[in-house]
Amino acid sequence: MRNKLFNLLIAALLIAFVVTAAFPMQAFAATGGVTDANALQELAKLRQATFRYHDVNNALADGFVPVSECVLNQDGTAGMGIHYANFDRLMDPSINAMEPELLLYQPTAAGLKLIAVEYMFAIGPPDAPIPASPPAAPVLFGHSFDGPMLGHGPGMPPHYDFHVWLWEANPDGIFTDFNPNVKCP
Repeated sequence: MRNKLFNLLIAALLIAFVVTAAFPMQAFAATGGVTDANALQELAKLRQATFRYHDVNNALADGFVPVSECVLNQDGTAGMGIHYANFDRLMDPSINAMEPELLLYQPTAAGLKLIAVEYMFAIGPPDAPIPASPPAAPVLFGHSFDGPMLGHGPGMPPHYDFHVWLWEANPDGIFTDFNPNVKCP
């Protein structure tokens, strides 16, 4: 009996050690490697602010409209999903961390799944070249936006943009453009 209790105690301690050791890695993976306490707090607030957009009908009601097909990188190994843009936010020259300009959705058998948000900061009129002296890149969550870059299609201005993979883990990092976990049909 004593030997059986000893073995149970050792097993319980081993399980507790494994769970405790694994938890920090789980938390680290869920935050995309972000360790700054202020950035983590702001990302938590952003999750709360965008939670309602898991239902695409709420996004549509708030002025978001689909503006792309499901986007993949050039070799098809990673995606961004379908972009829904809010043109009122795009026209506003300020950046509000709690009001991203775009929402990204992945098509699934159950419907559209919210996977990320994107910010965009225009630096010129539609179809214009990148200015000779572009403004500094905006910064959110301790990271600079990507760019400056030309518009990705007709009518799009030169801009900076910034992806945040809030709702779909990205092994390449929470702030990278493409996510290998995102596939398009």
